[in-house]
Amino acid sequence: MAALPTLPFRKRFDLPLAKDPTARFLLLITAVMVYLAALALAGALVVSDMARRWDSGLAGGLTVQVVPLSGPGAAPLAERLEKTLAILRGTPGIRSAAALSQDQVAHLLEPWLGREGAKDPMLPVPTLVDVVASGPVDVAALQSRLSAVPGVTLDDHAAWLADLRAFAGSVELAAAGIVLLVGAAAVASVVFAVRAGLAIHRNVVELLHLMGAPDRYVSRQFEAHVLGLCLRGGACGLGLAALTLFAVTRAAGSLRASLLPDASLTLGQWAALALVPLIACVLAVLTARWTVLRTLETMP
Repeated sequence: MAALPTLPFRKRFDLPLAKDPTARFLLLITAVMVYLAALALAGALVVSDMARRWDSGLAGGLTVQVVPLSGPGAAPLAERLEKTLAILRGTPGIRSAAALSQDQVAHLLEPWLGREGAKDPMLPVPTLVDVVASGPVDVAALQSRLSAVPGVTLDDHAAWLADLRAFAGSVELAAAGIVLLVGAAAVASVVFAVRAGLAIHRNVVELLHLMGAPDRYVSRQFEAHVLGLCLRGGACGLGLAALTLFAVTRAAGSLRASLLPDASLTLGQWAALALVPLIACVLAVLTARWTVLRTLETMP
């Protein structure tokens, strides 16, 4: 009776690698590395998404403030607002200009003052005019014409949107640097663990060589060992990162003043985070293979 074929995942290993003291070390270091890399990537995704939303919503826009004035000879707010709207609507490149209602302005102030404070009738809130441009606008010339109306200031979104883009780029660059450092540390850890395993089982490895076992036979055992540890460590690290992000999102959502950006991730962003432990496993297996083959080349 013919013997049943051995399944690939049921292969018997000649090296007792699971009992090595480095196994627990590699499991722990993988979990920590995946945790840090996932958090760095999540931070970059949140900031990039926030910058993209603000950019798409505010690019090409302007905001004009008409400040309440007091004192003798001060023109009424309604009169100055009408002059401001006339100047804006007569400027080439501006598609529309509309004053925000008191409720809209109060909604903008809620993150800083709270709901009751933003609706305080004694609060000297300026009248905001939302300006939408349909083409290039000469901001300097517009600012000069608006200066003829007392208490009117112009805020160009392009200036601080450029700062926001630069900040988002810096965060993404820092996240990439963290991921590269984590990857380098993970590679070094795998090299250390594999070399330690080869040193511990050197006699068995040499015996396998004498029996005619090829280098890839030994290498596959180390690869399977490292893959199992990295899968477990990566799953633990990703799980901890998910719990951390969930806690941060809950904490940010419970604040009365919603000053923090939305830290929740989309389904696609979660899928990107799920790739972190998989990439770590692939990197660890390739590193284990390279380390074993290079080390075995020096053995008799």
